[in-house]
Amino acid sequence: MSGIKLAALDLDGTLFNNNSQISEGNLSAIRRITEAGVHAVISTGRPFAGIPFAQLKNTGIDYAITTNGAAIYRISTGECLCEEPLDDETVFPILDFLLSKDIHMDAFIGGKGYSPRQCLTVGKRLNVPDELKKYIVETRIRVDDLPGFIREKQLRVQKMTLNFYQDTDGNYVDREEVRQFLEGNPAISCVCGGFHNLEFTRADVNKGRGLHTLSRILGIDPADTMAIGDTENDIAVLKAAGIAVAMGNATDAVKAQADYITDTNERDGVARALMHFLPELYCSHRI
Repeated sequence: MSGIKLAALDLDGTLFNNNSQISEGNLSAIRRITEAGVHAVISTGRPFAGIPFAQLKNTGIDYAITTNGAAIYRISTGECLCEEPLDDETVFPILDFLLSKDIHMDAFIGGKGYSPRQCLTVGKRLNVPDELKKYIVETRIRVDDLPGFIREKQLRVQKMTLNFYQDTDGNYVDREEVRQFLEGNPAISCVCGGFHNLEFTRADVNKGRGLHTLSRILGIDPADTMAIGDTENDIAVLKAAGIAVAMGNATDAVKAQADYITDTNERDGVARALMHFLPELYCSHRI
């Protein structure tokens, strides 16, 4: 049997199709590897609460690398196994800057998404697939004063995600100014997670670090892992894994890091990659 003992799977644009659904082909492929003793784990920029628990039921998936590696959870218990949040002295000056911009922002805290109430109008204007917009607009906990809320409750921010709407000329409002501001801060790591968003964590935090941490927890050599992804926030985990797989719909930068390029998220790309690298589990099965 293949030496792969863990497969880290991104959600949006990878395991999810464009309607934020996991196909039966992908679900069947995941069940096959977990039944054979291979760990299938989620590797996402989403918070723990953004994981599609109902869709993953009976797949054997029990671990999730969330918020681009800032927090790792065991799904069956809800236990946070590791958390590496942003420092307060880093977060608050950035929040003050972002609140002056016409953007939608999410602060992922304790596995949940929090957003300033003022951002709701922008959220409804985002040019993203309907299911993703619904997720952004309807699942956030809205607060009037996000910095004050964080200070009062003494909370720690795992990650922040910023989404931008387009003006009449098709330009993403305030995105370039925000990008330059964030990329000039050495205390954070800023990447794009898809649909022209920006996401940032602590500077040394990413999905690759999360993969190595979870591998250590599970007693797995990182050389015996594979990772599948599609956007910039997946590059670190592709570099960290023993085998790097890019989706057919991945960006060119992601494909450049890949050992193998599979099909798209609309054509069971995850299942096809698993079948390619674990053929002994699919000898009587076709995707």
